[in-house]
Amino acid sequence: MPTVSVNRDLLFSKIGKAYSDDEFDKLCFQFGIELDEVAEDDDGVEYKIDIPANRYDLLCVEGIATALAVFTGKIEPPRYTKLTPKVKITTVVSPSTQSIRPYLVTAVLRNVTITPAAYKSLIDLQEKLHHNICRKRTLVAIGVHDLDKLTPPFTYSCEPPEQIKFVPLNLDKEWTNARDLMEFYGSDTHLKPYLHIIKDLPAYPVIRDSSGIVLSLPPIINGDHSKVSTSTRNIFIESTATDLSKAHVVLDTLVAMLSQYCENKGEVEITEVVYENRPVDICPKLFTRNMALDVDTVNETVGISISAGEMVSTLNRMGLSSQVKNSGQISVQIPPTRHDIIHTCDIIEDVAIGFGYENIVPQLPPTSTIAAQNSLNKLSFQLANCVAQAGFTEGLTFSLCSMEDECEKLLQPQATKEPSLVIISNPKSQDFQVARSSLLPGLLKTVQANKGVPLPLKLFEFSDVVHLDSESDTGAKNCRHFCAIYTNKTPGFEVIHGLLDRIMQLLEVKFEDEYSLRAAEDPTYFHGRCAEVIYRNEVIGKMGVLHPKVLSNFGCAMPCSAIEIEIEPFL
Repeated sequence: MPTVSVNRDLLFSKIGKAYSDDEFDKLCFQFGIELDEVAEDDDGVEYKIDIPANRYDLLCVEGIATALAVFTGKIEPPRYTKLTPKVKITTVVSPSTQSIRPYLVTAVLRNVTITPAAYKSLIDLQEKLHHNICRKRTLVAIGVHDLDKLTPPFTYSCEPPEQIKFVPLNLDKEWTNARDLMEFYGSDTHLKPYLHIIKDLPAYPVIRDSSGIVLSLPPIINGDHSKVSTSTRNIFIESTATDLSKAHVVLDTLVAMLSQYCENKGEVEITEVVYENRPVDICPKLFTRNMALDVDTVNETVGISISAGEMVSTLNRMGLSSQVKNSGQISVQIPPTRHDIIHTCDIIEDVAIGFGYENIVPQLPPTSTIAAQNSLNKLSFQLANCVAQAGFTEGLTFSLCSMEDECEKLLQPQATKEPSLVIISNPKSQDFQVARSSLLPGLLKTVQANKGVPLPLKLFEFSDVVHLDSESDTGAKNCRHFCAIYTNKTPGFEVIHGLLDRIMQLLEVKFEDEYSLRAAEDPTYFHGRCAEVIYRNEVIGKMGVLHPKVLSNFGCAMPCSAIEIEIEPFL
């Protein structure tokens, strides 16, 4: 969940009412957001508010204040008007952009009053959008400019970096080669994470006005010439993108929030984006949609009983203008800021929030059911209890790990193992790149973190691992594994072997008749000290003495033996 920092006094002035911290905390809870922290800085008291990840309209103080003011009945839901000027501001997109960042959306806001607080909020909103829906500028990159300093129409093209000359934002030096600029920003902690998007390309995206002035070098930096300040009266917004639908969501969100500072609130001037092989794109969209809602279905789903009129009032509190079509149907108008509403169930959720979850009376289900524990979980719990009685300590490790943990540290060739791993496409850090396919790395990290514990150290875990599965709807499936590790001054292979025999005894599996051991070679284990566990002629896991290099990779100083087997075959 994104966390938005807002000045308390500014927020209350926009809502139209002051609250105590406890009162505001309760209001946030009722609305479905959370007051995470109250802090003080040089500007006064600051609220840090957790926002649902899909509510892009709440990523700034303007959005939060508007939503809460509507929720508390202070104002009506805002409306947005698209103005058509006599001469539309046009941006021509060159075909050279198609292989790099092919899309562009634009908008104009006139007669804007930018206060210092509004300027700070604008910058914060851009950053929140860049890190959220824009996926760190890879999908969408935003540029906001002072229109009065520019000469339309504009052009968007890709040019060799040697031909791009401009003064970047907040610098006083003109750079005559954009590739040198990339090297300069290589030490900038703010912009460095985005350089890889275009740095090694033969041509860079660039937006110019009719005088050749560079507005922006997306997705890296804007030009200093057109930067917005508190004296700006007319704003030109552009967003380059690799995903056109997300670009329109971002643009709609920006203009909806910033249009509050227009002389006529909610007024936005439409613009044109001209492509060579595509229809002219009129921006921004600011579409208002209508959806039908069945009153009985909502009441049954939420567990309440209210009339159509009461339901309309509830939806209006959530910023969804509604009206009764007949006694059983409601027409709901979805504003252009609510891109999170995709299905009827999203509106039903707003009904529940507006009605108040605390007002829903708990009821027993009308039918009798008999609960039963999941058989796999039941077996895992029973076995875990018995393994603990054998002197082992249960661990709980992360379900995500690094590629290095799964491959290099276990001495498994990455080229061989990587195709079978479930890889996270946008990992938060290098430590969480893949879904684990083995419990062993996690337990070895646990051993490393408990070097001060008296020996022997005996750990185990019953948890899921993830494997690719072409027959699954998701392309992957969970598999329940058991892993145990023993470390002491000697490897203690006999301890691990005895633990396996005890588990098989508890499962009433007879040695040789149903399960057996077979010598095997695995780079993770010491040569000649590894065995496959065979159950009903199928290999369900391995056990053995871990290779010294594996132990060294995980920072373990003492010899270790380990076993890892699948649990589901025993159901």
